Amino acid sequence: MPSIARSARRRSALAAAAVVAVLTVTASACGPEDDKADEKPAAAPSESKEAKDLKRDLGLPDNLPKDLPTSLDDLDKWRDGQWKNWNRDKWLSEAKEFFNPIIDDLWDPDRMKDADGNDRKVDDSDIDDSQSGGKDGTGEDEGVTDPTPQPVKAAAVPTPYNQDDLPVGKVFMDTPKGSMVCSGTVIKDPNHPGKSNLVATAGHCVHGGAGKGWFRNVIFVPDYNPQGLPNAQLENASKSAVAPDGIWWAKHARTTNHWISTGADRGGKGAQQDFAVMKVQPEDKSSTTSLEEKAGGAVQVAFNTPRVKSLKSLSAVGYPAAPPFDGSKMYRCTDKPGRLTLDPAQPTMYRIGCTMTAGSSGGPWLSASGKRLLSVTSIGPVTADWLAGARLGKEAKGVFDAVSKQG
Repeated sequence: MPSIARSARRRSALAAAAVVAVLTVTASACGPEDDKADEKPAAAPSESKEAKDLKRDLGLPDNLPKDLPTSLDDLDKWRDGQWKNWNRDKWLSEAKEFFNPIIDDLWDPDRMKDADGNDRKVDDSDIDDSQSGGKDGTGEDEGVTDPTPQPVKAAAVPTPYNQDDLPVGKVFMDTPKGSMVCSGTVIKDPNHPGKSNLVATAGHCVHGGAGKGWFRNVIFVPDYNPQGLPNAQLENASKSAVAPDGIWWAKHARTTNHWISTGADRGGKGAQQDFAVMKVQPEDKSSTTSLEEKAGGAVQVAFNTPRVKSLKSLSAVGYPAAPPFDGSKMYRCTDKPGRLTLDPAQPTMYRIGCTMTAGSSGGPWLSASGKRLLSVTSIGPVTADWLAGARLGKEAKGVFDAVSKQG
């Protein structure tokens, strides 16, 4: 049971967030009776310069969901991921803009521990293994599916995580199914050298896909649980033990149009461009240190889609949360990649043998040097013996550039 002081702090934080929500709805002139909520509204005549400045300073979008919480009760439900009093399908379809205000102390160690892996399973019927592509399947990668790789047992990453060169962490979000978890990594930002606040993850870790919308309360925790404490100990662990580098709220997030228009919970739809980038900000607003500085580094994203035969190996890193794993520890798999075709009209994916399960989604696929990110985990089979990730091309580069330019 939380202490009275802690409850008071949370109510105060919720009250502040509710005030921001009310102000935003007013400033954007977008109310329940506005039938053109997806269009950029004109400023209300009564909108003051102070309101405009506050909206700009907070990085709030012009278009907001019509049902944005404007009361403490609604905000409580929003905070706790309780969707039962919301029209789930309507909200998702109307959530055209990513909106993610900071709610202090929402993600405590116990809530993080209980988040489920956000997985996407495929089976043999989703795979196109017909003969196509280059000569004998060894030429151009497009349209080729190589034999299923042998499983590679996931190896635990040595602790402590905050003293290695893997700027990897966990992505948490509230979804219609409840609190979920993915993995992510800090990536370099050319607009802020050495001071990046960018995180790469999978599109399905921030957006629901076709006919749906953006998830809520999305955060990134670099080097989550750096000592690798057992899950049983995390319930009562301190925030400093679980998130010593802080909790970072997504201020901006984007994924590819292909994922938004075709992505699905099951199977491989949208997987060929299942990639997202977030720009984050610290929950501790007094902090002036960047995420890259806090995490001790960042990796370079490669958008040149190198051919499979040019790659000696790829290493997938993440926090698998489905059995036999429990989400408390970081693991990695290293294997020479093969090719996987789900839809011949879309780019062929990278595939490696790996036993990581749900929760590893969005985790980085690193080059043999460990310095370049070539993909992120997107899908795997029910048997949990391989993983596949998109090759990052021009669509992914467009997502990256758009978020990098955001303030």
